[in-house]
This record gives sequence, structure tokens and C-alpha cells, in this order.
Amino acid sequence: MKKILRGILFLCTLALIAFVIFYFWASSPTQSEEDYAQMITYDYKPVTTHDSIYSIVTYNIGYLSGMTNNRPVERTKAFLETNMNLVLDQFELSDPDIIVFQEIDYDATRSYSVDQQDEIAKLGYPYAAKAINWDKHYVPFPYWPLKANFGQVVSGQSVLSKYPLSEHERIVLPRVGDNPFYRDAFYLDRLAQVVTVNLDGREVKVINVHLEAFDKPTRVIHTDDVLALYNRFAKDYPTILLGDFNSDPDFESPAIDKILSQTDIGNAAFTPGSYENTYDTADPFKRIDFIFYSTNTIDYVDGRVMNSFAQASDHLPVEMRFRLK
Repeated sequence: MKKILRGILFLCTLALIAFVIFYFWASSPTQSEEDYAQMITYDYKPVTTHDSIYSIVTYNIGYLSGMTNNRPVERTKAFLETNMNLVLDQFELSDPDIIVFQEIDYDATRSYSVDQQDEIAKLGYPYAAKAINWDKHYVPFPYWPLKANFGQVVSGQSVLSKYPLSEHERIVLPRVGDNPFYRDAFYLDRLAQVVTVNLDGREVKVINVHLEAFDKPTRVIHTDDVLALYNRFAKDYPTILLGDFNSDPDFESPAIDKILSQTDIGNAAFTPGSYENTYDTADPFKRIDFIFYSTNTIDYVDGRVMNSFAQASDHLPVEMRFRLK
């Protein structure tokens, strides 16, 4: 009996050691932190045909997983390729000058290791800024079945532009304070990605954000932080703050009200009490994606929620056309 108990104890100890080794390996990064913020120039020739009118789009692309995002279902490579082709077709038609992305994959098992930024840049976007916010060897989510686990994830936020970029910053926002350690070890960074776009000799600050989705107190802190960041730049530059704010105006005490209440900040494709929703794409019931701009330096031409992107992501893109004053 003692031998059996010792054998069981030995096997349990081995299993525990194996689990600890897996935990630390899985939650460790695949990239050097020095590579988390990159400026990239592609050998593509941009075509700009809008004279003094520029266009910018924000899109939480959800790694092209459509309405399967974060769900324990199988996503085939053909499914993701179909969504990519839809996105490429729609961007070719709309032809924005600047596109900012959230949840875009660079090297992830869940999206078959396709660099989605590289693929979209081929449409004629020679300038890119890349900010990695999720870098893990193995993400065991969704938890079950095991084959639904994300596996390796290298993902983040990107800016693609037909116009030159400079002064790229990757600003990590505060983490959820009460996340248990085992969840926090695998959790993504929430970022404000700041880049300067040179629009025909004028410097414009673009702030691409993806704020906390699941913890409201942290989301409120993030909203305060990005509003302060916006105000710092808007004193001296035309400034655009855009992305996935994870806050709907109809939420109870919504964090987004902190920005909506600012009288000198414009809001593209949005009229209080009358606006289109951006999430989810099967039946949009929330507006959580926004484009804000400095009204003293930017002249709003028009904007829209881009419904033609259908269910390539679980979010719809928002577009703004504008002039500089």
C-alpha cells in the first residue's frame, strides 16, 4: 500500500511540476519588448486622390474571426481568408488615407500565423506603425474544448497610412487591479498608440486606443487617461482620438460620457439620440467604436458606420472625412 501511495504522490508531483513549467512557458512572451513598438515602411506606391479632403477609419478587426470571436468554435483557414478578401475588397472601394486597427494579428495560431497588417498594407499603404499588446506562447482560452485554445498569440494595434508617419509611441494603460494572478499572467495590455501623420506638410496626432472591456472601474481610468492625452496634444496639433472605447452612451454612467460631454471635441458619424451602432455585426446593439477630433483645427466633412464590412469582424468600422483648418 505504501508503495502505491508513494507512486501516486510521485506522479502528482511530476504533474504539478509539468503544470508549473507549462504555466510559465505559456505566459511568457515570444518577442523582445524592444519590438513591441515598430515603424515599418513597405515598398508600395500610395495613390492619393482626395485633394484637401482626407479620410481615416477605425476598425476593430477582431483578427477576422467575425462573430466567432472568443467563442469555442473551429475557425478554418478558408473562413479567415474569406473575411480577409471581404475586408480587402471594401478597403479598395472606400480607399481611406489612414486606417487604424485594434485586435489585428501579426503571428497567431488562431489566425494561421498570417500577418494581417502586411496583407492589408498591400493595398497601397507604405507607412505602418505597429504596437503589440498581446504576446504569449500559448493562451489557453477559450478553455474548452482544448482544440479551441488560441495557442500562440502575437496581436495588437496598427496604423496604416498613405502619408508618412513619425514619432510613434506605445503607451500601456493601467491593468485591472483585482485580476487574479493566473488570469493577469495571460491578459493583454490595453494601449494608447500615438503616431504623427504628415498630411501634406501638416502634422496631425492620431491616438489609437483599445480600452478595458470587462472591468468598468479600469475602463473609467483608461478614459480619463486617453482624454488627458488627447488634451495634451490638441493644444498644439490637429488631433484625432479613435478606436474601441468599450463604452456605449446608453450604459449606466458610461465612461464615454467624459468625452462626449466635451464641447470642443467633435464626434464623427454620431448625433446624440440618433446614431448607428458598431457592435455586434450580427445585430448591432452597442456603439463602442468612435472617432473624436479637435474642432478648432479639423473641419468635419462627413462620416459613416461602414456596414458593407458585414461580419468580417464582430465590430463595424467607422470612417471620417475631414479637412485641416
